[in-house]
Amino acid sequence: MKIIDAHIHFSNITVFKACAEHTSMVDYSLNGYEKEARESGVTRSVCMGLIEDKPLGFPDKNAKTPMAADLAERLPSGVSLCYGANPHTLDKNAVAAMEDAIAMNGKHIAGFKIYAGYYYTDVYDPVYDPVYKLAIKSNLPVVVHTGETYSERGLLELSHPLRMDRLAVKWPDLKLVLCHMGAPWVFDACEVAGKNRNVYIDLSGLLVKDAGYINAARNNRLITDRYMQPLALMDNYEKVLFGTDWPLAPMGAYVEFIKTLIPPDAYELVFYKNAVTVFNFID
Repeated sequence: MKIIDAHIHFSNITVFKACAEHTSMVDYSLNGYEKEARESGVTRSVCMGLIEDKPLGFPDKNAKTPMAADLAERLPSGVSLCYGANPHTLDKNAVAAMEDAIAMNGKHIAGFKIYAGYYYTDVYDPVYDPVYKLAIKSNLPVVVHTGETYSERGLLELSHPLRMDRLAVKWPDLKLVLCHMGAPWVFDACEVAGKNRNVYIDLSGLLVKDAGYINAARNNRLITDRYMQPLALMDNYEKVLFGTDWPLAPMGAYVEFIKTLIPPDAYELVFYKNAVTVFNFID
């Protein structure tokens, strides 16, 4: 089975390095990614662009838009980029730079990323309108952080998945991907995706743990039922994308965990086909 990981990171972010070393126990490097992808069957990934100007700076108001990925001199083979948008540096020059990059190197640009809750700017603030317009023009998605933040400085009221309903209604031609299934508000995220034809969810970052914990969680109904129920009630697996949030979780164990949450007849959609559709990949 071919797998597309619709949500990874590959940026020099202090908290990501600490998580990889002490929590998820992964090799957060170019070689580490390529080894895990090869062993877990991941043939392609989507990297969320993110930069911090100084250690522990994220969300960094000074980070230049478009935010890319700077963990190594190049992205791993098979990885496309979602440009990150910092509302504090999202000006005409930034939009022009993103548009030029799409025109020159479009096959490596998968979409745009908005860090709702990390930056204290509502997703429907007009500052983001140029990104939404460019996404529609380019037929690329906007991927939005939803749910709990990996920082105590985040504002949960701004990352709640219900806030994305208004955004989806205002921009009906905009493809939106709600990250992390909106956890812990997983029923709300599935309701927004089920209601709006232009909204999808990804399953990344549901567990930020090491392989041993994640493997054990597959047999813990207190954990699996939390995610299985809203997915089953939505009953539309064409709206669901696989993702890991690597390096916050090891790929191989996470693949097996997600397999426990969805029916086998939806594997091809969730692990591969839906990402091809949303990110306009050539199959």
